[in-house]
Amino acid sequence: MGVATDILTPERAKLVERMASLGPRFAERSGAHDRDATFPTQNWADLRDAGLLGLCIPVAEGGLGGDFVGYALVAEELGRHCATTALTFNMHTATTILVGQIADDLDLTATERSLLVERRAELRRGITENGAIHSQPFSEGAAAGATAGYSTRAVPVEGSGGGYRVTGRKIFASLSGAADIHNVVCLVPGDDRIRFMGVPAAAAGATIEGEWDPLGMRGTDSRTLVLDGALVPADNEWLPPGAFDQAATRWPYFYMTLSFAYLGLMRGILDATAAYLRGDGGGGPARRDHPIKQQGWAQMNLTYDRAQSLTYRVLGECGIDPSAAQVRRAWSSVVTVMEGAPAVASQALQVCGGRSMLRPSYLEQAYRDARCGAAMLPWSVEVCLERLGRTGLYPEQDEAPV
Repeated sequence: MGVATDILTPERAKLVERMASLGPRFAERSGAHDRDATFPTQNWADLRDAGLLGLCIPVAEGGLGGDFVGYALVAEELGRHCATTALTFNMHTATTILVGQIADDLDLTATERSLLVERRAELRRGITENGAIHSQPFSEGAAAGATAGYSTRAVPVEGSGGGYRVTGRKIFASLSGAADIHNVVCLVPGDDRIRFMGVPAAAAGATIEGEWDPLGMRGTDSRTLVLDGALVPADNEWLPPGAFDQAATRWPYFYMTLSFAYLGLMRGILDATAAYLRGDGGGGPARRDHPIKQQGWAQMNLTYDRAQSLTYRVLGECGIDPSAAQVRRAWSSVVTVMEGAPAVASQALQVCGGRSMLRPSYLEQAYRDARCGAAMLPWSVEVCLERLGRTGLYPEQDEAPV
């Protein structure tokens, strides 16, 4: 992988190897899921059988013990073989990171900490013992850029059982038809602290609407989740009230996890282009001696290396309470990856010629998949550029850190 030794520890390397062993079969299925816009159910069964649903769950609780950086490297490897599966895997694993490593770094009272430990133990047990799949639909489309404010409301239920009745809409709800639990952010009326809770997919009042026929990333099944008084058990409020607010400002790296899948997609595009230029796989004679194609190949590698290097620098310094410069690098990393992926895909089509644009072609699919990254919230390219355009130009107290 060419990663720095302080990033790719032996423990993380084993996790990457575990994912790499599944990669070829995921790649074989990718075209069919793209053509039919179907969720990669069999890939998820393979992830479950390999223990990877518990990637970021402690070994003592039945998981593989991965951390945020380990997840990033594993997601990159997964994206190299099937970017759609990598994006959906992000939604599941990000929840385990949020209630795990990130929550452990937050300032909580003893009572809050005890409740967190108790509730996340059940979340983890559901994954490791029952193969439960979690989604994480946040976007509502209700605010400009969909980066601030939530209209989803959770009304406390009176009585011994407690819990909440949740009402709202979540757009682009990946794994909408596959997840067992939809983890949403919402507000309780009269309380401005963000809540993070899991809505059971089978709850009355929880429905999926619309069709899913997008340009790319067609297997994510990201339809709209509609909640109309859906009952959420009290024990499904995974974080103490306000802990999500704290995580958003003190652990902003949480919002860059989607970029790791696109970094892997860039690597997959390079793999396919190299095979074409070498003449591997019976696709025709080698074209590697063509000087113009060599120039295109060089540009592709430059774009990828810049994106990977910046991403790995950010991974090397990520953690609680980053400095303003560190947050700026995280924004820059996301932009570099999300703009780099379609640039590499476009260059690959030029290098590999007209046949690469015909379906079914991995490069044709990868080009469409790569185009989707720039618009993905909450850290879309537009949002990150807006913030980068302000950083260093205004008093620090006037700059929004995340």
